[in-house]
Amino acid sequence: PRHKCGNQKSCPQNYFAFKIISGAANVVGPSICFEDSVLMSSVKNNIGRGLNIALVNGTTGKLLKTDAFDMYSG
Repeated sequence: PRHKCGNQKSCPQNYFAFKIISGAANVVGPSICFEDSVLMSSVKNNIGRGLNIALVNGTTGKLLKTDAFDMYSG
């Protein structure tokens, strides 16, 4: 069977499924999947150099904000 975000097994009830994939230099971009919905990816064109963050409401699972923090430029 297929599990949310391509995980190997399903999450227990009352838990959220997520998958975070780190990028590889400027060849492969990072991605963040939450509850089978891609929140950030190079396809969505909403990632940046450095730390990519998705802020999600821990109760509802609703996406609140995405952003990238460029650690190289300061």
